[in-house]
Amino acid sequence: MPNNKDYYNILGVPKNASDEDIKKAYRKLAREHHPDMVADADKTTAEKRFKEINEAYQVLSDPQKRKMYDQYGTADPGFGFGNAGAQSSRYGPFTYTYNTSGGTPFGDIDPFDIFEEFFGFRGFNSQRQKKGKNLHYEMRVEFAEAVKGGERTVNVESGKLTVKIPAGVRNGTEMRFPGKGMPGATGMPPGDLFITFRVTIPEPFQRIGDHLGVGVEIDFVQASLGDVVEIPVVDPGKTNGVGKAKLKIPAGTQPGTQLLIKGKGMPKFNSNSRGDVIVQVFVKIPKKLSKQQKRLLEEYREL
Repeated sequence: MPNNKDYYNILGVPKNASDEDIKKAYRKLAREHHPDMVADADKTTAEKRFKEINEAYQVLSDPQKRKMYDQYGTADPGFGFGNAGAQSSRYGPFTYTYNTSGGTPFGDIDPFDIFEEFFGFRGFNSQRQKKGKNLHYEMRVEFAEAVKGGERTVNVESGKLTVKIPAGVRNGTEMRFPGKGMPGATGMPPGDLFITFRVTIPEPFQRIGDHLGVGVEIDFVQASLGDVVEIPVVDPGKTNGVGKAKLKIPAGTQPGTQLLIKGKGMPKFNSNSRGDVIVQVFVKIPKKLSKQQKRLLEEYREL
């Protein structure tokens, strides 16, 4: 028989409401009327309302039960809350044990664990509150700061904080600041703060751990005869952290050759040493030659 309960009205949705609309309405109402989210004086009313909300959601979130309810005004002949004493029923997405004869209203189930799992936080009256919320931030670090290290004062949700940027910090490095997150409930510790560093790497560098990769283009004469060229390297003495170093190109250098400038890369953590600069050599072949250049090359070929 119909139970004379308007589940759509209980959730505040129209009869053609989508599954997502029903879920959103349920989440909102369940938060507002959960017995552990109201004052002690309002708990009895909240428990009754909470049971109705969950009963409505159990039916309307199930396609078969909803179809039966729409046709016959009931989804299950045994559906209801009329039994006296303790009973355990499936209300919405989690199990809720209710006891009309006194004692703990949730039986052996910790409603705060269930509530936290579904909604992401615990009831205000819980005696098992967790520590404060962790905070997560990203900090953009310029190349010079990554080379030299530095210190910055930042404003986060929990207040001001001085952050020491270690020399050689890598992109994606995460630093944890214990107890610098949001305050916890009474008697509970605060959360932690996590800062992820995003390091800017200027052209023409490519970072490989503590090493830097850079390309240099030479012509075929330099490759054949050898030469000395300037290569960008890390220089902590420069404002932007970038300096120059001379590199000898050996005679007969082949395209794709890699040469090393030792100790001119990024600083290493907790060390006085530094990485290297790996130089990739590219040989440029001219597309057009003058008559004199062609003549000289032909003479070279004949020799």
